[in-house]
Amino acid sequence: MYQLIDGKAISAQIKKEIAEEVEAMVASGKKRPHLAVIIVGHDGGSESYVAGKVKDCADCGFISTLIRFEDDVTEETLLAEVDKLNKNEDVDGFIVQLPLPKHISESKVTEAIDYRKDVDGFHPVNVGRMSIGLSCFISATPSGIMELLRRYEIPTSGKNCVVIGRSNIVGKPVASLMMQKGYPGDATVTVCHSRTKNLKEICLNADIIIAALGQPEFLKADMVKDGVVIIDVGTTRVPSTETKSGFKLKGDVAFNEVAPKCSYITPVPGGVGLMTRIALMKNTLLAAKHEIY
Repeated sequence: MYQLIDGKAISAQIKKEIAEEVEAMVASGKKRPHLAVIIVGHDGGSESYVAGKVKDCADCGFISTLIRFEDDVTEETLLAEVDKLNKNEDVDGFIVQLPLPKHISESKVTEAIDYRKDVDGFHPVNVGRMSIGLSCFISATPSGIMELLRRYEIPTSGKNCVVIGRSNIVGKPVASLMMQKGYPGDATVTVCHSRTKNLKEICLNADIIIAALGQPEFLKADMVKDGVVIIDVGTTRVPSTETKSGFKLKGDVAFNEVAPKCSYITPVPGGVGLMTRIALMKNTLLAAKHEIY
């Protein structure tokens, strides 16, 4: 019988731990952590993410500032705002919510952020530091995945770990973290993607599968062995008659058929997604304590 990896319970637990630490900081005369969020336009997904982040800040005892721009904001104006936040000593960390409108270079904006305030963990300095095991802000989803493995005490040393997906935001960083010395880590990692041959055979040899390719129910029961640990990063909105909203979130794993073969598995929703949000709070606390330099 599989055990469900409950992202909701773990994220609530971490939120409580952060809130307690913040109150202790304030009681000892230190300032409250302060997170700023820049959002451009009115993308539905981004709006709900940002609303969630503001709520998380309140739950953790942080100050949050929301800075809004319309879709037609110039790259120059946005970069000037980034520069202002870099120099604002009261702001510990900030993020620019992606995606940005086509006329703005996401890489230029990301690189303009002071890496010591880059709580999203996307700046090349943080990515580089992570890949060689130095202290850094780890991007939210890989950080959340590692936290789930740690809290459930899932063995990773010497295990065959297959990562499906090679994105800069999830696939590459989580593969790098899983092969680093220490726990969770010390795994033998294979990264698969759309050009991989013999994907099924590779997956059948895996002790841990991290599915992050964005294709609903891609991973089927005949692709996994008994006792496998599955971390499902996928969140695709698919039309559904079962819900009021008319859509349902589906993971990259065909949960109902795969789960019976697993030792541990994350649900969608209620798994990795909630941990992604909490990782941003953890990074903001690190920034406030000046532990990344």
